[in-house]
Amino acid sequence: MKILLLSDTHGYIDDAILQHALQADEIWHAGDFGTIEVSDQLSARKPLLGVYGNIDGTAIRKTHPEMLVFDIEGVKVMMIHIGGYHRHFPAKVKSLIAIHRPALFVCGHSHILKVMRDPDHENMLCMNPGAAGRSGFHHVRTMLRFEINQGKIENAEVIELGKRTIG
Repeated sequence: MKILLLSDTHGYIDDAILQHALQADEIWHAGDFGTIEVSDQLSARKPLLGVYGNIDGTAIRKTHPEMLVFDIEGVKVMMIHIGGYHRHFPAKVKSLIAIHRPALFVCGHSHILKVMRDPDHENMLCMNPGAAGRSGFHHVRTMLRFEINQGKIENAEVIELGKRTIG
């Protein structure tokens, strides 16, 4: 299963994102879509799983939940927009991780690309794809692509979409 993971589009989508979407089996969006049109354009290309973020309005919140927990190819996944990372999880997220015990934790919000293991939570893999949109303080727009095969997360790679230019 080929996954394209993105976050923090903030209402922006371009041909580069859409071309990468066509190469995936599923698209995951870790919140701050910005507009329902971003969700619609992604879901028109491939199956889309996403959560709403702090900037998302009613249309997104009616379409996407605050949190997702699901199993795919033998991997339990938990996705939430504001998630933090190893030893910096908010109390609510720590509690949810303890309850659900995911092997893969996905979040967005920070606009900071991170892929790391959490030895305090059974070596859970944490992924934040950075920001694919043009709004924010990040300098380079990023996404992640990876595969999930029979319980293993493999072939992870960073996709750089260029500088965060507006205009």
